[in-house]
Amino acid sequence: MWRLRRAAVACEVCQSLVKHSSGIKGSLPLQKLHLVSRSIYHSHHPTLKLQRPQLRTSFQQFSSLTNLPLRKLKFSPIKYGYQPRRNFWPARLATRLLKLRYLILGSAVGGGYTAKKTFDQWKDMIPDLSEYKWIVPDIVWEIDEYIDFEKIRKALPNSEDLVKLAPDFDKIVESLNLLKDFFTSGSPGETAFRATDHGSESDKHFRKVSDKEKIDQLQEELLHTQLKYQRILERLEKENKELRKLVLQKDDKGIHHRKLKKSLIDMYSEVLDVLSDYDASYNTQDHLPRVVVVGDQSAGKTSVLEMIAQARIFPRGSGEMMTRSPVKVTLSEGPHHVALFKDSSREFDLTKEEDLAALRHEIELRMRKNVKEGCTVSPETISLNVKGPGLQRMVLVDLPGVINTVTSGMAPDTKETIFSISKAYMQNPNAIILCIQDGSVDAERSIVTDLVSQMDPHGRRTIFVLTKVDLAEKNVASPSRIQQIIEGKLFPMKALGYFAVVTGKGNSSESIEAIREYEEEFFQNSKLLKTSMLKAHQVTTRNLSLAVSDCFWKMVRESVEQQADSFKATRFNLETEWKNNYPRLRELDRNELFEKAKNEILDEVISLSQVTPKHWEEILQQSLWERVSTHVIENIYLPAAQTMNSGTFNTTVDIKLKQWTDKQLPNKAVEVAWETLQEEFSRFMTEPKGKEHDDIFDKLKEAVKEESIKRHKWNDFAEDSLRVIQHNALEDRSISDKQQWDAAIYFMEEALQARLKDTENAIENMVGPDWKKRWLYWKNRTQEQCVHNETKNELEKMLKCNEEHPAYLASDEITTVRKNLESRGVEVDPSLIKDTWHQVYRRHFLKTALNHCNLCRRGFYYYQRHFVDSELECNDVVLFWRIQRMLAITANTLRQQLTNTEVRRLEKNVKEVLEDFAEDSEKKIKLLTGKRVQLAEDLKKVREIQEKLDAFIEALHQEK
Repeated sequence: MWRLRRAAVACEVCQSLVKHSSGIKGSLPLQKLHLVSRSIYHSHHPTLKLQRPQLRTSFQQFSSLTNLPLRKLKFSPIKYGYQPRRNFWPARLATRLLKLRYLILGSAVGGGYTAKKTFDQWKDMIPDLSEYKWIVPDIVWEIDEYIDFEKIRKALPNSEDLVKLAPDFDKIVESLNLLKDFFTSGSPGETAFRATDHGSESDKHFRKVSDKEKIDQLQEELLHTQLKYQRILERLEKENKELRKLVLQKDDKGIHHRKLKKSLIDMYSEVLDVLSDYDASYNTQDHLPRVVVVGDQSAGKTSVLEMIAQARIFPRGSGEMMTRSPVKVTLSEGPHHVALFKDSSREFDLTKEEDLAALRHEIELRMRKNVKEGCTVSPETISLNVKGPGLQRMVLVDLPGVINTVTSGMAPDTKETIFSISKAYMQNPNAIILCIQDGSVDAERSIVTDLVSQMDPHGRRTIFVLTKVDLAEKNVASPSRIQQIIEGKLFPMKALGYFAVVTGKGNSSESIEAIREYEEEFFQNSKLLKTSMLKAHQVTTRNLSLAVSDCFWKMVRESVEQQADSFKATRFNLETEWKNNYPRLRELDRNELFEKAKNEILDEVISLSQVTPKHWEEILQQSLWERVSTHVIENIYLPAAQTMNSGTFNTTVDIKLKQWTDKQLPNKAVEVAWETLQEEFSRFMTEPKGKEHDDIFDKLKEAVKEESIKRHKWNDFAEDSLRVIQHNALEDRSISDKQQWDAAIYFMEEALQARLKDTENAIENMVGPDWKKRWLYWKNRTQEQCVHNETKNELEKMLKCNEEHPAYLASDEITTVRKNLESRGVEVDPSLIKDTWHQVYRRHFLKTALNHCNLCRRGFYYYQRHFVDSELECNDVVLFWRIQRMLAITANTLRQQLTNTEVRRLEKNVKEVLEDFAEDSEKKIKLLTGKRVQLAEDLKKVREIQEKLDAFIEALHQEK
């Protein structure tokens, strides 16, 4: 029974196969089935014993894996005959199943490859978040210490294997549909390419449409598609920008306490800042990449840079040169849109208009400060950092605009200076040249393109930017001219890429957002895009900034390691030179040498307070007497000594001392004290210290001394208090003991002998050498000296006749002397007689005073008795005692003021001067000079550059 049921089922299967036979039209009888089928399913059929040959059919199958044309099926003739009965049905069944397997596996492999490719594309679209590893807590990075992820990963199947195993169901469905179409009824010649039948109505409709309309329609669809994806990309970038801003703001609020690492662009900018201050004395050139923005004046360089920085940060002027020195702008990403200078801690909020105005004003002030007198532009660079969410990381240098003619108000060499500055930046083989061309003016008027083509003739590092395209499209009659400019066919220069941008409507008050919207609206409706003169990636400043940033970082990665090797070689050469020239000295750069000199100077200032009071008083008293001795003898002592009695002498002395104290003496005393302090300070500063003395500090010490003395001012109240003290000292006439009396006589003798010596020298110069010098040294008198000698001899004769002669000659005495000289043949003038008399009488008076001083040595006893019953009067000794006592008291007072006040004030001034010098790099360069200093300075700079470059390269590799 079960065999009967099995045969019935087999019959039904065979009938279904016959009905759906591939390519066979109609139905076949059971006798015409394949012999194997009959042997399998119809073993009890009457014709089973008569074995007939197999029915062979050959036809071409259609699938999605072949493109061969379909052919009509041809049946091979059936041959009948007897064969032995053999049961091969398992092999035949396996063959049919394997054919189905090839179809399924082929579809699965193709689908798996497509899925893997799609997965890789999605993986590339995921943003690189390696810069934000610091956001994740440290425990996440240390979790691999507790969990063996490698073991888990090896236990799991490979992702590529899983992707390969996953079938592509779309392709399977497509293959099945094609098979279904193939097996459906119809003529074998009918295929899936019916849409290409030239007789169909659809083809007739498309033929009616002209080729031009097709092209326009396709271009319109392409433009709309590009703009659509552009808007989607901008929306995604805006969302990403906001998310990154929130993340960075959370870190600012202290949610993540881990220290924020410097970004790559900040590290690179620091390297460029150090290089800008480095003097390449050893052929070490700065070949690190940066984006150099060049263009004709008013071509829109600054506007393009502001669009990239997303803020109006530069000063503006209509037709006036505003960029007067290079401005290095470092763009980096941050939570807030701010700007700050390299040498300042103030942050300018670029979202506030008042901060923007302040920033523009500060940049303008710095530019004018850099420009020297008589110049228009300066090569000194202003370094500015701009941070904000979504900014492309790069370093740009905005250069002064290239001019063709020097106008009034400019220096004659302005044009050449701008060319030299531009060439200095562009000759760097790794610098990216951003060439800005004004699209609103004739291209033939451009100067910068020739300059750029000279520096980069092959265009390997030049990006050409055409600005003001909206005005160019409006003014240019032939749009193809703009296309020629963009494609670089109108200029001899070549470039990596060509871009077209719009920098606003010409209104300086426009915001960056308004300019961007206007730019997008213009290009959306522009014929340049619709007619395919420009491609979508060649327009808008946003695409320009992306392209420049990519080119910048590509150049950095290609050249930075080579530059690091160059600085390593330079460092080795400098270190070898130092070891050969200064083997026993430590490498101290200019700042370290300044600190060492600063400590030495402060130690020397402190040593002023260690000067003994006795030393201060001695030098003060001696200096003060040298300053006032002439006034005391000439204006006080000599006039008073001409009086006839002691009462008149004392009265005259008191009056003159009072006048002197009220007007001159305190001021003279303060001047003497200040000069004494300067002399002692200079002595400590310039005194050699033996083997430890380093002459490299001499210029610095001298400059510090001069500047400190210049700033120091004596206390104004010192003169008032000193006047009272000096007045009281001079009023005292009471000499208490013999020792003071003898000291006064000694002081008087020294003063008078010094004056007598000066008078003898004056007379000798007046009358010439005496007979001894004339005979021994072969010297002769001049005619004038002979006249003075004859006059002197005549006056001495008159003094011998009257030793009590007053200090002045009467007119009749002058006439008598002149006549006596004329009788001997000597013609003299009355003024010459008076001058000679002054010196002759002065010598006579001083000699008389010295003789009287010797007589007063034993006059202290009479002084105590007020010279009663004595012809000896020693009032002049009392005068000199009063002067001597006043000098001692004044010196003591000044010494106290020096040690208690002025030395400390001077020390404070020295510290202030040293602090000012420490901040003034030009001062240090001027005062600390020499080969040793320059070599140490170069060593420091090269080491600093190398360290920063190594850190940057390491961070760059980590980012990769």
